[in-house]
Amino acid sequence: MSKILIRGARVLGGEPQDVLIDGETIEAVGTGLSAEGATVVEAAGQILLPGLVDLHTHLREPGREDSETVLTGTRAAASGGYTAVFAMANTHPVADTAGVVEQVYRLGKEAGYCDVQPIGAVTVGLEGKKLAELGAMHDSAAGVTVFSDDGKCVDDAVIMRRALEYVKAFGGVVAQHAQEPRLTEGAQMNEGVVSAELGLGGWPAVAEESIIARDVLLAEHVGSRVHICHLSTAGSVEIVRWAKSRGIDVTAEVTPHHLLLTDELVRTYNPVYKVNPPLRTERDVLALREALADGTIDIVATDHAPHPHEDKDCEWAAAAMGMVGLETALSVVQQTMVETGLLDWAGVADRMSAAPARIGRATGHGRPVSAGEPANLVLVDPAYRGTVDPADFASRSRNTPYEGRELPGRVTHTFLRGRATVMDGKLA
Repeated sequence: MSKILIRGARVLGGEPQDVLIDGETIEAVGTGLSAEGATVVEAAGQILLPGLVDLHTHLREPGREDSETVLTGTRAAASGGYTAVFAMANTHPVADTAGVVEQVYRLGKEAGYCDVQPIGAVTVGLEGKKLAELGAMHDSAAGVTVFSDDGKCVDDAVIMRRALEYVKAFGGVVAQHAQEPRLTEGAQMNEGVVSAELGLGGWPAVAEESIIARDVLLAEHVGSRVHICHLSTAGSVEIVRWAKSRGIDVTAEVTPHHLLLTDELVRTYNPVYKVNPPLRTERDVLALREALADGTIDIVATDHAPHPHEDKDCEWAAAAMGMVGLETALSVVQQTMVETGLLDWAGVADRMSAAPARIGRATGHGRPVSAGEPANLVLVDPAYRGTVDPADFASRSRNTPYEGRELPGRVTHTFLRGRATVMDGKLA
């Protein structure tokens, strides 16, 4: 493989430096590095980060290739600066056996745009009744370490306890979709002033918070790891903060859309804003931003949830829940966290690369930008401003809440082990 010299990039937002890539590895980082024999990428004014890692992606394959495939989803991921994604288990068939997770793993290898690490289901068929083949999935070629019934909550406390006990044996983690099902029957949006005015079924914050409270206590009792998916309320923040103060091994994620959007948007009745968990209040948004800044929330995860046009272009009550997010996540984080002064670029690198890689055991990702490390990197132009046009997406689906919205920043280059998957803003 040829050498690549990234010239004049601001590594983690610091002073301009050159980064020399040789094959799959960073050979040197410094100033005035020789460009002899190397392809030069002029990166003055751009930010160089370790490749992003998404702990919560829906790639839909197998079974819902009308929404997304591993190929189209990983192309979208590369476009957004990601070099590794964790693929959720709510496929058809469900990824609850070694055979299905190995299929997804192989499809990721074949696509080649980013590493795909399958997430295994906690229970058979996501039905919440019987533990899935956790050990077999871990011992498979896919080496599954994260397990989740995302899309559904593991609401049975005994099943959740058994899952936590099981994964403890090999250092795995259970990622919980915190939603008490009885409290959200018929729910259409966040329970509050807006739901009351619109006459839509309310989704109370306590439905999320009660499950988180239960599960951190279970994790403490078992001595295992629990991860909270798409945390969305100020109350959930306080529970996680309390749990961490007790030394409980809990981590949590927030989505970009919960950092920016509020339930006021539901007044449009546009189903593009229908998501699980629902968009919350401005108070919740501000609490989530502060929690991400102070480390109570560990990571940003996209919950990239593609749907075909017909599943979103319908009346609100019938519409599917979810938004695509891989190609806009970094821009939303720049707007909500960097430009507000809550995080610097080094903080972004931690929340969107190092920490998710650590939680999911993504070997070779989230590493420092230094000599000898794998060349999994992303270059970002922070000065760019552009209007989101879903027609430009690499994803097969277009259900973005940001259509027509101006967002900052643009991924110009993504490198997966030294190979450019995005060059000059276009897929390689």
